[in-house]
Amino acid sequence: MRTGLSVPPGVEAERVITAVLADLRSGDHRGVVVDSPPGAGKSTLVVRAAVELAGAGEPLMIIAQTNEQVDDLIDRLARKAPELRVGRLSASDYRPSARVKAHGQVRVAAKVTDLAASAVVVGTAAKWATVTEGCWPWAIADEAYQMRSDALLRVAGRFERALFVGDPGQLDPFSTVEVGRWAGLSWDPMQSAVAVLLRHNPQLPVHRLPVSWRLPASAAPVVSRAFYPFTEFRAGTVATERALRLTAAGPGDAVDQAVELATETGWALYELPARHTLRTDAEAAAACAALALRVLARGAVAHCEQAPDGAPVGADRIAVGAAHRDQVAAIRAHLGPAGADVTVDTANRLQGREYDVTIVLHPLSGRRDATAFHLESGRLCVLASRHRQACVVVARAGIGELLDAHPSTEAPQLDVPVKFPDGWEANQAILAHLAQRAVHRR
Repeated sequence: MRTGLSVPPGVEAERVITAVLADLRSGDHRGVVVDSPPGAGKSTLVVRAAVELAGAGEPLMIIAQTNEQVDDLIDRLARKAPELRVGRLSASDYRPSARVKAHGQVRVAAKVTDLAASAVVVGTAAKWATVTEGCWPWAIADEAYQMRSDALLRVAGRFERALFVGDPGQLDPFSTVEVGRWAGLSWDPMQSAVAVLLRHNPQLPVHRLPVSWRLPASAAPVVSRAFYPFTEFRAGTVATERALRLTAAGPGDAVDQAVELATETGWALYELPARHTLRTDAEAAAACAALALRVLARGAVAHCEQAPDGAPVGADRIAVGAAHRDQVAAIRAHLGPAGADVTVDTANRLQGREYDVTIVLHPLSGRRDATAFHLESGRLCVLASRHRQACVVVARAGIGELLDAHPSTEAPQLDVPVKFPDGWEANQAILAHLAQRAVHRR
């Protein structure tokens, strides 16, 4: 599907959302699936659908994947519809966050029976799986592509019809146990809830949100081509609506050059000399921290449709992403007190979050091999799609040669759906784009 570039992005997005809500109200389907690229307004759609369904007198349950997502949805729901009674289904030792406590119409309970007066009950998939009584006319599954199919099976008896909203390009569900025994089965628990749902119910309508409101015009086409080759999307803003300006002078070194290049073009590759390293590459970790600190030191100001006069890019608007927790710890140590408020985390934990500037330690930097974990397209997709203004990728030279030397060697498995894009292909696409925006650290 090609997006209609002659149609304003807001109009195009509203057409899809209207069609989704029409399918929900029609009653013709037991489920509706909505695919969403990064920053396309998944949470906004979930809240809007919840308010409409609850407003029509139909109680519903909302299934999220993490407690952070639950609290975020409750905050959004309570702000959107202050008159709506919202229940927060939680563990007995849960302590309400500030976002939850800020709304008097929200009730927190460990038992769903204590939330019977709530029009909307929100909880994690793990908590909903412990509920053995009750049935709701509607359910909404948020981040449904990150929900394992067995988790859906455990809660399916609690609702009659459902809306599934998620991003097919992000990280797949994962497990710490060996999962090969289920490969090829139509109900493979390691497939996403949406994948198994559609294999057994191919007639369900699937809608695709066509606009990313997060990614700037410099990033949306790049991310779309690399990670969403068959479901193209575009940016909700044009190039003139987003700009990053540096207000302080710098020393003019390679770090400065990378920051300035990212400011001008939206992307930069800070390339370290080729070398095989330990997973916790101290030099790469130091480079990530130096780039984040330099953005702060140079007084970056972000101009956008939300702040046309510009807003300072503080530490809370900068994120550094990596593949492993030990890399995260090393980067955080290099940031020191000056970068204490900079977000540093793994791709898994950065999903769903957005910042003005992101620094990315490439998963394949310094490696001797290209494992399935490091080649997974969803990991790089998350890292490369968190920013509203600019992204700087830190990597050692030689990743292209590594990819060429390590084609996929995994044994093919019968009846396992082929996932697009292939991680090898997605990495090559991003590297090809960054090659024209590289700063080489000698």
